[in-house]
Amino acid sequence: MRIRRKKWAKEELDNSKFYIDKPEMYKGIWASKFSESQQIHIELGCGKGIFISKLAFKNQNINYIAIDMIEAMLGLSKRNIEIVYGDKDPDNLLLIRVNIEQISNVFDREDIVDRIYINFCNPWPKGQHHKRRLTHTRQLEQYKTFLRDGGEIYIKTDDDELFESSLIYLDNSGFEITKKTYDLNNDNIFIQNIRTEHEEMFLKDGTKIKALIATKKAEIKKF
Repeated sequence: MRIRRKKWAKEELDNSKFYIDKPEMYKGIWASKFSESQQIHIELGCGKGIFISKLAFKNQNINYIAIDMIEAMLGLSKRNIEIVYGDKDPDNLLLIRVNIEQISNVFDREDIVDRIYINFCNPWPKGQHHKRRLTHTRQLEQYKTFLRDGGEIYIKTDDDELFESSLIYLDNSGFEITKKTYDLNNDNIFIQNIRTEHEEMFLKDGTKIKALIATKKAEIKKF
């Protein structure tokens, strides 16, 4: 999604207690950035933060990291988080600016993540751009370094081709598809489904939302 530059975003983010300016400094020690020791879930491409703000507020027993690479988006996320949390700064939610294609610069095996959310990522329809998809095998191999065995990836998309390709990518990377649906609105496979801004828009247009849950299989150690 293209968005105009927000002149106020940098200053507001720099002054925010829940925005991390240089996330690569915390590679391997993300658990220490939260006040409570509990599961870590991350959202890749958080956009305006509508989804993650509501999810984190409802689940105070889970720590969340919301990631985007666009400063203006993170600025809007910061404001939306403040709306949801009110006068209280969140202690279970962090915002970080990262190019997700280089996520291995920010997370490693010491950062044990239990769940990854990927909501309506860019489908990159041209074949030469498929490797840029957040669900592509190249990306999944990076996620596997910090997603625990048995950890989950939740994916939602309106794009049929991306969904079918993602099923193949996940299988090739050793994930098990535990749940999937071609119509999330009428077959809610998630315990709680918080609709994103994109999801609301697509549903109004009559577009069916595809969704899945994939689980990372434990790797068999060779001796």
